[in-house]
Amino acid sequence: MEEELNYITVTFKTKGISAPEKPNDMETIYDEVKTRDKQVLDANPAIPEKEKKAPGSWLHLVAAVLGIICVILLSTFITVSIHFNTVMSYQYSEKDNLTEQNLQLRTGMMDLEKRREELTREIDKLNWTLGVIMEHQEFAVNTRCPNKACKPCLEGWVLFQSNCYLFTSHIYSSSWKSWYDSRSDCQNMHADLVVIESLEEQEFINNHIQYYNDEKHGFWIGLSKMDIWTWVDGRNLTVTFWSPQPPNNRMNCVLTQKQAVNWRKAGCTMKNRWICETRALVKQD
Repeated sequence: MEEELNYITVTFKTKGISAPEKPNDMETIYDEVKTRDKQVLDANPAIPEKEKKAPGSWLHLVAAVLGIICVILLSTFITVSIHFNTVMSYQYSEKDNLTEQNLQLRTGMMDLEKRREELTREIDKLNWTLGVIMEHQEFAVNTRCPNKACKPCLEGWVLFQSNCYLFTSHIYSSSWKSWYDSRSDCQNMHADLVVIESLEEQEFINNHIQYYNDEKHGFWIGLSKMDIWTWVDGRNLTVTFWSPQPPNNRMNCVLTQKQAVNWRKAGCTMKNRWICETRALVKQD
């Protein structure tokens, strides 16, 4: 700070002034000095007071600004939070809707796939039926499809795995036939002697035939021998159920019997019952 200068006014008196008046002059000089000092002292303190008041004013201003900023930020935060919650709620709702729609689409796809499979099976069955009908030169619609509902098999035939079987049951030997005549009888009914392709089919046949007359008799099946054993449809022999027999070159036809090991070679002219087989008019699942 600059040094404060106090000025003192000094008055010089002439020699003509008497000695007793000197004290009053000194008092005047002192008062003058004291008054000037007081004026200087009164003028200078104004600056420090302002300087002391300024920091407090600034703090209030800063606090006010910060308060306003906090209010703005809080309002912004609340607004953003509300908007965020609204958006999230909407998105969750949309997600739930999409999930529900996706589930409905999956269910619809499964139903369509199921329906497609059903239609495929129906088409397969219709093609099968058409193929069976085409095998007949004359197809008896009224007999096979009464009331426009086709039956898989004719009356008296037994259904097994999309095939129909006729087990002849003639009691008298006069009605029994040779292998060749038996086959002709089957062919007259748009069928042929049975071709056995599996153990299941053989077991099915065993369950529908009976022992009759003696142990040598049985039911003709569609297996015969020229050079090798072949079925009537031209297929080679793959599965066999032969019963033990001594070799005999004159036994070129085969019949099946009730016992478990049941194929027996026999002469083709021997009279027996027989089994016919044909495709069912309606294919089974």
